[in-house]
Amino acid sequence: MNDGSTIGRQLKKIRGDRDLTQEELAQHSGLSRDIIAKLEQGRRQSARLTTLIALANALDVELSELTGKRDRMGADRDGASVLALRDALLSPAYLPDIDDGHDGEPTPLPALSETVEDACRRYWRGDFPALIARLPGLLAEARLTHTAVGEAAVYPLAMAYDLAASVMVHLGRDDLAAIAAERAITTAHGGSDELLWATLHGTYAWILLHQARPRDAETLAVSVAGRIEPSFSAPAEHVAAWGNLLMWALAPAAAAGRDVADYIGMASAAAERLASRTPIYNSFFGPAEVAVQATHAYAVRREPDMALRSAGRVRPGAVTGIAYGRHLLDVAQAHVDARRYQVAIERLEEARAQSLMWFRHQGVAQALASEIREAETRPSPRVRSLMKSLSLDG
Repeated sequence: MNDGSTIGRQLKKIRGDRDLTQEELAQHSGLSRDIIAKLEQGRRQSARLTTLIALANALDVELSELTGKRDRMGADRDGASVLALRDALLSPAYLPDIDDGHDGEPTPLPALSETVEDACRRYWRGDFPALIARLPGLLAEARLTHTAVGEAAVYPLAMAYDLAASVMVHLGRDDLAAIAAERAITTAHGGSDELLWATLHGTYAWILLHQARPRDAETLAVSVAGRIEPSFSAPAEHVAAWGNLLMWALAPAAAAGRDVADYIGMASAAAERLASRTPIYNSFFGPAEVAVQATHAYAVRREPDMALRSAGRVRPGAVTGIAYGRHLLDVAQAHVDARRYQVAIERLEEARAQSLMWFRHQGVAQALASEIREAETRPSPRVRSLMKSLSLDG
């Protein structure tokens, strides 16, 4: 039996452990008994994030435990070891007065920074195997250099941790992701760059959302945004850091069913203050990013017309790599909600083309492919291909 029925099996098992009937779980989660029955019977092989969050919270389990999310790199590992990255994050070297075993000359800062930038590029290309293979060594190098030169090496070490956190989210290792994100923030706190420190909280908010904690995620992003709210004359990087934090608050607000108009309005105003799309610590901020996040929020809120209207403001080439792939998933979701299944299939195929490795790990893609398959009388070759890419029953 493949992963297609993982959620159904897990849901039925955990519900049984809690001694709940389907009707009782429906009442506790605020969902219909029909969706619970379809998941448990394998008639629907995945569900949307808002549904999964409601089930996880009602059952008092981690979201990843319910979904069975795991490493899907398969044979394309390219030397990548998730355990090696885990060991790098949970090294005994972090204990007080323990020798970490690393000696020799620290990596020169220019070389270390270039290695970090290369890792960032690999992340946005969705090259997870190569990134995971490199991160344990990169973390060791960055820690050694940070110990040797101090504040000058804060950025590469903090960013290496942040990359580890981000890739662990995709692999469903949310607790390890939280540890890595905390280490990134703690490292940045030891330096003098407040914008770096603030920006890294965005990743932590994203992890909280994946832990089915949208309220905590929104509160964190808003709180840190308040700490760095820019003056009218603030430089572009400051405005970009603040605007990005508003975007990190937007997604969990949408997942919690809250109104998102204020966040979109404030972020849009911030983007208009910038002369151009502004880079800020392995991310960008500008009108395209606001439109992308607005599309996501409206797609999550099941408002397809608003989602597609926002998507229309994303110019071709403005967003690339897996960031564009994620946007395409939101566009596909809007088309599914509008029952335009063939257009949704096209957008899913486009998303898959950005990075097959990344695509395999996307729960949204699994939910949409399952929903389209359920709507079809007989699965088309294109849908069967998508289901196969996602390790779902066709």
